[in-house]
Amino acid sequence: MKLPGQEEFEVSSACKNVPTGELDSSPGSGPSPDGPLDTKRGDLGVSKDPLLFIQLNELLGWPQALEWRETGRWVLFEEKVEVGAGRWSVPHVPTLALSSLQKLHSLLAEGLVLLDCPAQSFLELVEQVTRVESLSPELRGQLQALLLQRPQHLIQPTGTRPCQGSAHPREASYNEEALLKEQRQNPLRQKLPPGAEAAAVLAGELGFLVQPLGAFVRLRDPVVLGPLMEVPLPSRFFCLLLGPSTVGKGYHEIGRAMAVLLSDSQFQWTVRRASNLHDLLAALDAFLEEVTVLPPGLWDPTTRIAPPKCLPSQHKRLFSQLREVKGPPAPPGALAEDRHGHWLRTPSPELQRTGRLFGGLLQDVRRKASWYPSDFLDALHPQCLSAVLYIYLATVTNAITFGGLLGEATSGAQGVLESFLGTAAAGATFCLMAGQPLTILSSTGPVLVFERLLFSFSRDYSLDYLPFRLWVGIWVATFCLALVATEASVLVRYFTRFTEEGFCALISLIFIYDAVGKMLSLTSAYPIQSPGSPAYGCFCQYPDPGGNESQWTRTEPKDRDDISSMDLGLVNASLLPPTECARRGGHPRGPNCHTVPDIAFFSLLLFLTSFLLATALKHVKTSRFFPSVVRKVLGDFSSVLAMLLGCGLDSFLGLATPKLTVPSEFKPTLPGRGWLVSPFGTNPWWLSVAAALPALLLSILIFMDQQITAVILNRAEYKLRKGAGFHLDLFCVALLMLLTSVLGLPWYVSATVISLAHMDSLRRERRTCALGEPCSFLGIREQRLTGLVVFILTGTSIFLAPVLKFIPMPVLYGIFLYMGVAAMSSTQFTKRVQLLLMPAKHQPDLLLLRHVSLSRVHLFTAIQLACLGLLWIIKSTPAAIIFPLTLLGLVGVRKALERVFSPQELLWLDELMPEKERSIPEKGLEPKYSLGGDSEHSELMYQPKAPEINISVN
Repeated sequence: MKLPGQEEFEVSSACKNVPTGELDSSPGSGPSPDGPLDTKRGDLGVSKDPLLFIQLNELLGWPQALEWRETGRWVLFEEKVEVGAGRWSVPHVPTLALSSLQKLHSLLAEGLVLLDCPAQSFLELVEQVTRVESLSPELRGQLQALLLQRPQHLIQPTGTRPCQGSAHPREASYNEEALLKEQRQNPLRQKLPPGAEAAAVLAGELGFLVQPLGAFVRLRDPVVLGPLMEVPLPSRFFCLLLGPSTVGKGYHEIGRAMAVLLSDSQFQWTVRRASNLHDLLAALDAFLEEVTVLPPGLWDPTTRIAPPKCLPSQHKRLFSQLREVKGPPAPPGALAEDRHGHWLRTPSPELQRTGRLFGGLLQDVRRKASWYPSDFLDALHPQCLSAVLYIYLATVTNAITFGGLLGEATSGAQGVLESFLGTAAAGATFCLMAGQPLTILSSTGPVLVFERLLFSFSRDYSLDYLPFRLWVGIWVATFCLALVATEASVLVRYFTRFTEEGFCALISLIFIYDAVGKMLSLTSAYPIQSPGSPAYGCFCQYPDPGGNESQWTRTEPKDRDDISSMDLGLVNASLLPPTECARRGGHPRGPNCHTVPDIAFFSLLLFLTSFLLATALKHVKTSRFFPSVVRKVLGDFSSVLAMLLGCGLDSFLGLATPKLTVPSEFKPTLPGRGWLVSPFGTNPWWLSVAAALPALLLSILIFMDQQITAVILNRAEYKLRKGAGFHLDLFCVALLMLLTSVLGLPWYVSATVISLAHMDSLRRERRTCALGEPCSFLGIREQRLTGLVVFILTGTSIFLAPVLKFIPMPVLYGIFLYMGVAAMSSTQFTKRVQLLLMPAKHQPDLLLLRHVSLSRVHLFTAIQLACLGLLWIIKSTPAAIIFPLTLLGLVGVRKALERVFSPQELLWLDELMPEKERSIPEKGLEPKYSLGGDSEHSELMYQPKAPEINISVN
């Protein structure tokens, strides 16, 4: 005999036999290399659990027509059905009444709890749940029929967002295939990762019940419950919360409380492993102990709290729970030692001394050899194409810019061709051999300053520049090899954020200064016109004063000769003010008068357009506009799109703006020299020995420039899996210094800004994330192919001159400005500089401001600004020869700050140096006022790490 309503579920009960793999093969839910969205407990050695999707079905319509209707759903955040609008609400942080949690506790304590239930279908599950002694056979039959009724879901058509459009609740088809197809086409299914499970919460009021009925079921094997859920996920949990009619939203709120509990990772982890009712109630009590109560008179319960941009770490909760389980807290000293793994940057294996000559280099080679095949296979991803285009244009622009600057600094001894050839050869070699192939080699501002000083010294003392430079390069390579042999790269442990931010700010300012300086040079070559200036006028064609209409004369302007009439395709024309043109018989606004284009103004327009477009398109990736695929494409190709749009605007206007110049002949810039530099030339022999002195200073500069960039790129926040290679990178740079010196090519080291831009273009983010959850950063796509292709294209750019010559230089300067500003704005140093200009009441709630007084923060920032200003002044004056020593002095300044700031302050403002890591004063790390285990002094330990210095913070 069939129960009433059972027919509806008989067709769908076959869904329990559908293989999980088949259900997970819906579009968009295939295996993801980024991994599923799991409950993260791996740091404590606990296995990861599948993501849990929770759905709340509410019983409505009593006493007329009872029906089940889906009213809410959870993954991490809550979504409610907005009945009037016929849509899902935006995801928000759920808020609960404390009374609903207390009532839920009573229901579970007095109700039915089935753990590891063997039910294989929804019908069997209903029969298990309704086996309650308090129910008569008649009531049991009515309740079973009611539970088997098909619920109504709010399923929107594919391709619409939950918060857009108007979709009305509708009952699913009774046909099994149609039902499964409908569930698979649910857009929500594409948001959930493979392996996700479901939990059903049924709540409502029934007039024929005398006392509340509560049941909690954990299925031994997850079962697909047919049309009960809106997505065809195997269900692990089932909760039934029914009772007699009450005033208000009693059981609705109790059902929400159960759903929120299941969405909590800590509660879910405990319930998955609970063995009896006591464990279940203990998990609820633990949740209640962490609940924060808001006073009702100061807060509106209807207010929806937006999801945070960055989810807080669960480690703090785990630590407090484990401390309660293991007994009283450890002494302060032991607690301080426990913090080291979180507060302090533990030395990586690459920075451990071996005590053998070239021991660190050999370890780097062994470590990177195992990853070498994957360094090419991991590049087979569309994102790498975007990175190649972006970094190629940046590298070409950098090669041209620094090549031009180097040509001016060396009076043509080196130029753009050498810059192209050296960038291609050195960069490609480095990508194939280096320990960190994501690094982009380029000419840098500090090295360019040293090249200018070296040439000036050679010119002042009548020395042959290139042979002298050759010996300097030989000595630099020798010194760098000695540093590799003695494992000097381990000293980078002393490069804290103070040193990194100072160096990164200096390089970013060089990018910004060069970009703005180049634009200002255009305004001097093409002065901006104003209506009152003598040069403002038009190319005017006018008849011969003799009266012959067919005879046209041409008068050359005296006040402006940088733009000729031939540039505009005009014949027999002269530059005249409009009044003069009219006096001679022309028509300033007629067909015979052509307005002179303002080249400087339009160049400035292209410069600002490319900069603002690149910035805006990058921010589109984290905005609310457009589908996620479109946002990702616009964000990844922001610089490329900005450059293409700038070129299109220039082509549309048809202006004679300065274009990119690329050498078309393969020969050295300096006439009469070959590709190999003579060791002596006209220089005396002893100069080969004397070159060791400037080489020592340059070696310091190369070491600082290379290793600071390497430290920034290999920070733990970037989640690199394949490790660094500090010794191997410096070894490659030493060999390339020797090669470029012999060929007379520029010297190359790691370029901080372009390398950061390269890593930023290869960021991996989770494909599937909970509704309302920001896409979490997974790491960098580590491989060698993008850099290798970039440098190969850079070498072939010499033969792409017919295409590249159409790129306006103002557009490239705008991209340079974007790279410098983006790298500068993402550091903590920049945020602290902004605090100097903010009143205290308008300052953001930064964690460091909670633990360090504002005056001490300003003092630390002022010291950094002073160091940055000193670096810039020394770089720009004849004293730039000691510039490498001033970079090294940043480490000394940071060491001296330990006498000014306490260890507690340095923990928040910077990092502790290695000496302090071995012996930290216990009292120095403790807060002045201890508030117990839940105080904020443990925030830094569990604060989620994000890349401190990058091009775009996610």
